[in-house]
Amino acid sequence: RSINQSINQSSMKFLLSALLLSQAAAFTFVAQPRVETRLFEKGRMNEKIDLESEKVATMETIIGKGKKVYCRCWESGTWPLCDGSHMAHNEATGDNVGPLIVTVKPEE
Repeated sequence: RSINQSINQSSMKFLLSALLLSQAAAFTFVAQPRVETRLFEKGRMNEKIDLESEKVATMETIIGKGKKVYCRCWESGTWPLCDGSHMAHNEATGDNVGPLIVTVKPEE
């Protein structure tokens, strides 16, 4: 083999290795989650509300017209009603969780 063939083979191996490495690096970046929330970090959403119950469920009757804003992040100090605690969570994690807003219109 000539010196030129050896150099070309070495260059080709280097270029292929660089290409494979760059593709692997690009895939690794894309495959990782962009936002990690409490659900994935700690394994459970509710860490403070009625923990001894098998399931936390709240029933409420709204009569006439009105509006209630319910917590969905489990961080509210006024749970089950929302107190805006989700905003700090969203700011810290990039999440977009918000409350459940129920509006009752009067019967027509």
